[in-house]
Amino acid sequence: MVTLFGLHGNPHWSILHILSIAAIFGGFILLSTAWKALYAAQSRHTLATTGIYGYVRHPQYVGFIVIMLGFLMQWPTLLTLLMFPVLVVMYVQLARTEEREALREFGDQYRAYMQRVPAFLPRLDPRRSPRVS
Repeated sequence: MVTLFGLHGNPHWSILHILSIAAIFGGFILLSTAWKALYAAQSRHTLATTGIYGYVRHPQYVGFIVIMLGFLMQWPTLLTLLMFPVLVVMYVQLARTEEREALREFGDQYRAYMQRVPAFLPRLDPRRSPRVS
């Protein structure tokens, strides 16, 4: 049987399918970790800046995008190929809207957080990464 990219064999055990499953589960883990930290911070009316929020400012949206990427790898149809970038742009715009709201609410505290922590992709240089508690 020939699959996407001309790979042979059982498509459910192909490297692409295994990577897509890892992306989906990893995205859900990231999403649940982010929501737990965000809920705790909102309950205290503070910024979520520790844990996963010490690496990226919008881990929940990163989680959604990774999940969508995993599903895109499993079902690369014309519709999913067209919708993926549209949804990514929508999540980025939503994140920017939330940042404007956080700046109004937390002011300089959020500005300093924005300077320390990247929005979507963590820094690869561990010397520049924040200490996470």
